[in-house]
Amino acid sequence: MIIDTHCHAGRNWFQPIETLEFEMDEAGVDAAVLIQHGGTYDNDYLFAEAAKRAGRFKVVVMIDPEDPDPLGRLEQLAGQGAAGVRIAPDGEFTALSDVTDIWRKAGELGLVVSSLGDDKRFSSASFKKIIDDCPDTQIVIEHLAGVGIAEPPYTDYESALECATRPNTTVKVPGLGEITRRPPVLLPDFRFENIPPLFEMAHEAFGVDRMMWGSDFPPSAGREGYGNTLEGVRSHPAFANGDDIDWVLGKTAACVWGFD
Repeated sequence: MIIDTHCHAGRNWFQPIETLEFEMDEAGVDAAVLIQHGGTYDNDYLFAEAAKRAGRFKVVVMIDPEDPDPLGRLEQLAGQGAAGVRIAPDGEFTALSDVTDIWRKAGELGLVVSSLGDDKRFSSASFKKIIDDCPDTQIVIEHLAGVGIAEPPYTDYESALECATRPNTTVKVPGLGEITRRPPVLLPDFRFENIPPLFEMAHEAFGVDRMMWGSDFPPSAGREGYGNTLEGVRSHPAFANGDDIDWVLGKTAACVWGFD
């Protein structure tokens, strides 16, 4: 089973879910996690479309930081069937004196927190304290800790990878287009050159049973394309041993997100 743990669909931005399904079917992807995009706090479209598709999709919601009762809202969304909530490492809610309350509440409700940010924010002491203070909350660090296209010595990324010492953390592995400059000439066969060792570093820190592929569809269409985000991970030498790639492409996600 291949599971895409990071894709977007919407009626206001990005593409409708039917476009995502086409790409998934073409690439042989079985299931996906729908991640609400920033600034959108009406999650009804994702719920409605996921409900039509018999368990193929899980929904990750967002909550308005100005909501007068974010904890109550989170409980309501869990009741609607949310699998997770998206919160930044430095996210704040005006109604909460301690933002840790919503991270902790997510764990109590059985919701995964999918966290968006860059490696500097993931490396912060405040984020690591949130993880430590919420040991029962599953926290998924998006976009390979947001390292992006970076140059060595990868100081912030290495610090962000220290989150792996907390057993309630996992990390999403993006397509190579997020971490590698696209070749100046796009040859007929798909390949990147001068790929940095960022997958290997995450592998050493987290292990494959705490890593999961996420395409970042549809922004990835402007990089290497949906199918190539999968192929770049599937053929990467960092995941060539034993059943490593099975964990990265599906088994970890099935465990964390509750897919059958």
